[in-house]
Amino acid sequence: MGHYLLRRLLILIPSVIGISVVLFTVLALAPGDPFEELATNPNVPAEVRASLRAQFGLDDPVVMRYFRWFGSMLQGEWGFSFASRVDVDTLILQRIPVTLLIIGSALVLALLIALPVGVYAATRPYSIFDQIANTLAFVGFSLPPFFTGILFILLFSITLDWLPFVYRADISATGWRWYWEHLRQAIMPVAVIGLFQGASWTRYVRSAVLDVIRLDYVTTARAKGLAERAVVVKHVVRNALIPVVTLVALQMPALFGGAIVTEQIFRVPGIGSLLISAILANDTPVIMAVTFVFSFLVVAFNLLADVLYAWLDPRISYR
Repeated sequence: MGHYLLRRLLILIPSVIGISVVLFTVLALAPGDPFEELATNPNVPAEVRASLRAQFGLDDPVVMRYFRWFGSMLQGEWGFSFASRVDVDTLILQRIPVTLLIIGSALVLALLIALPVGVYAATRPYSIFDQIANTLAFVGFSLPPFFTGILFILLFSITLDWLPFVYRADISATGWRWYWEHLRQAIMPVAVIGLFQGASWTRYVRSAVLDVIRLDYVTTARAKGLAERAVVVKHVVRNALIPVVTLVALQMPALFGGAIVTEQIFRVPGIGSLLISAILANDTPVIMAVTFVFSFLVVAFNLLADVLYAWLDPRISYR
């Protein structure tokens, strides 16, 4: 396992470099730049605009700008935000804990829904529970997060007045009250993302369990006298989770994309809302850093999925 992880980490390096090259090239060739507003401002002299562009190297060739940016990234300097007037790494470190908390909680909620519901529905195919679960899964997967988020706001915030619909980072409460207020604010964003992904993954879990439960070794385990619960948990679910783990890893970009939309709906001060505001302001350093962080997290989750394969299926050997 140690040699395999070392090889994968070595492969991870050129993958991350390739992602950075593509991202930087696309953003560098895209129309607009951080000083576009200055170009249309008659009060800013032309020599001042030219001096600022030369200071930040915006007129240099793309290749030179990339190597300068990548070298600064390796040294921990992620650039300067032209809109916020602070370092990019400071902005990301301020925002990313909230996003990881929302996404991580939504991921746990989705798995807590998909695994038991999908397994139970597969062990009782075409039953009343299976039909209800399939119907709810189709409904949940058909409703986009932005629509579900608006429904939640109308129901739980405006009609019932149970939960706040605007996420506030500056909570003045202390102690347990502080944790409770943050929990109340996170309930709806987490529920929107978690229910959407849970509905999608429930169908995949059910299908994967149905494929495994009909195999010969499962019949042999039952013939040996093992209890049905032991057969399902020890022999069916572990092997059925292998394609599910792959699916979860491959859908991480969609999960981060859903987080961006959800953060805009509930005004969550996360990295997704930072990306949207940076795009609207043509703040290229922030856009580059945020998309690079998202890409790195997706690659890291795929590596984690490969490691989980060996734990789920002892037959898999990494050499």
